[in-house]
Amino acid sequence: MLKVILLRHGETAYNADGNRYCGRTDIGLTEKGTAQAGKVFEALKDVTVDAVYSSPLQRACKTAAIASGNQAVVTDERLIEADFGLWEGKTKEEFNAEDPSLWDAWMNDPEAARAGGTGETGGEIVRRVNDFFEELHRKHNGQLVMVVAHNGINRLYLASKLGMPLSNYRRFDMENSAVSYFELDDKNVLTLKKLNATSI
Repeated sequence: MLKVILLRHGETAYNADGNRYCGRTDIGLTEKGTAQAGKVFEALKDVTVDAVYSSPLQRACKTAAIASGNQAVVTDERLIEADFGLWEGKTKEEFNAEDPSLWDAWMNDPEAARAGGTGETGGEIVRRVNDFFEELHRKHNGQLVMVVAHNGINRLYLASKLGMPLSNYRRFDMENSAVSYFELDDKNVLTLKKLNATSI
């Protein structure tokens, strides 16, 4: 059994500005985002975490460092946020005004559609994130691991592992730096224990 504390990074300026799609843009945390990560540390300071992994983007790395109490953070490219293509840096209202057909295609079939027309497909995202967690399970079976990543990839992965169509991934609301917790059994079956909680 692998036990995972899953976090979305703390707030960024893009999150605060109409929820602009940040994707691969490497921006840092706001003051509020740093404080959010600090609240996670306070909530989990009595929990022994065996390892900490993060997306290589600075908003996730900093969240991981603060939330874990400055444990060593291992970055992994498979945890990077989705490539949002032409949506990068824009709000949903802005990019839908430019070409609403791209959003319609994504919402109807994110498994096969490319985000923002030129980005990743949902299927590509799920495969890389699932590969990460299967490797993590082999390395840390029986342990508790913290993983800090991003809103898009976290929700797509959870939807896939819970047997939901990927088109339902937006039915998860994953808040900045909120604690989610799941377990993967020896057949890599996921059981979601907490979502948007304050502790495990």
